[in-house]
Amino acid sequence: TLLPPASAAPTAAQVQKQVNELRDEAASKYEAANGINFHISKLQRELNGLKAGEAAANAKAASLKSEISKMAVENYKSGGLGNGLELMLSRDPAKYLSDAAMLDILAQRYSTKLRQLNTYKQGLQSSQLVVSDRAAQLKAAQIRLEKQVAAANANVAKAEKLLASLKAEERAKLLAADDADQAKILAESKRLAALYAGGSTKGAAALKFALNQLGDIYVWGAAGPTRWDCSGLTMRAFQAAGVSMPHFAAAQFRFGKSVPRSALAPGDLVFFGRPISHVAIYLGNGKMVHAPRPGKRVEVSTLSLGRKPFVGARRL
Repeated sequence: TLLPPASAAPTAAQVQKQVNELRDEAASKYEAANGINFHISKLQRELNGLKAGEAAANAKAASLKSEISKMAVENYKSGGLGNGLELMLSRDPAKYLSDAAMLDILAQRYSTKLRQLNTYKQGLQSSQLVVSDRAAQLKAAQIRLEKQVAAANANVAKAEKLLASLKAEERAKLLAADDADQAKILAESKRLAALYAGGSTKGAAALKFALNQLGDIYVWGAAGPTRWDCSGLTMRAFQAAGVSMPHFAAAQFRFGKSVPRSALAPGDLVFFGRPISHVAIYLGNGKMVHAPRPGKRVEVSTLSLGRKPFVGARRL
C-alpha cells in the first residue's frame, strides 16, 4: 500500500507571513471591540440619565401624593369630604377621578394635583420600559464585546502557536530578523520625525505628540502613556491639541472636515478599512505615524495598509 506523501512543513518566511496576517486581523477585531466599547459607554450614559430621571419623577410623585393626602385629611376634618382619605390608598388616581360625583366635588381642589400625579405615574411607566430596554441592549453589547475580544485573542494565540511550531533555531533566526527590522523601522521613523518642522494648527500639535511616542508598543485598548492602539494614540494626540474624541476609529471619522487624498496636509487623520478599522496621522510626503498592530510599535510608514484600503481623511 502506498502512503500519501507528507505535506511539506511551512518555511520560516511562510510562517512569518501567516503570523503578520493573523496579527493584522487581530488589530481589526480589536478596533471593532473599541466600537462596541464606544456603544456600551453611550448606552451606560443613557441608562444613568434615565435612572436619574426616574428617581426625580419618583420623588415628585411622592411629593404630590403627600400634598394630596394632606389636602384630603384637611378636607375630611372640615367636614367637606367624608371619604377624602381614600386618596391616600388609591393606586390609580385616574380611576378614582372617573366617578362623576367625586369629580364635581374635587374639581377645584384635587383635580390638578391628581392629573399631575397621573402624568408622573405614566411617565414612570414609560421610563421603566426604556430603562429595561437599555439594560437589555447593554447586556447584549457586553456579550458581543466578550466574543469580539476572544476572537482577536484567538488570532494572536494562533500566531504565537505558529511561531512555536518552528524549530528552535528557525524561531530564533526569525525573532532576530524581526528585532532587526523593528530597529531599522524605528531609526527611519525617528529620522523622518526629525525633519518635521511643526506648525500652529491642532493637527500639527497632535502630530508632534504622536511622533514623540515612536517606539512605544501596540496594546489593544491602550491610550498611553507608553502603550497604544491605533485610535488610542490618535485620541490622546488630539486631546493634547485641545480636541476631545472617542477611542474608536470609525467615530473619529465623524470629526472635522473631509479632505481629499490629493490635498492631505501634516496632521490630518487618515482612515483605512471597510468598515473602518484603522486610523493614523498624516506626516507628509506620503508618510503617516500610527500604532499598527500586535507585535509592532508606533512607527512612521508609507500611506498604505496592505489589504485595508484608504477610505478618507479628516482635518480638525
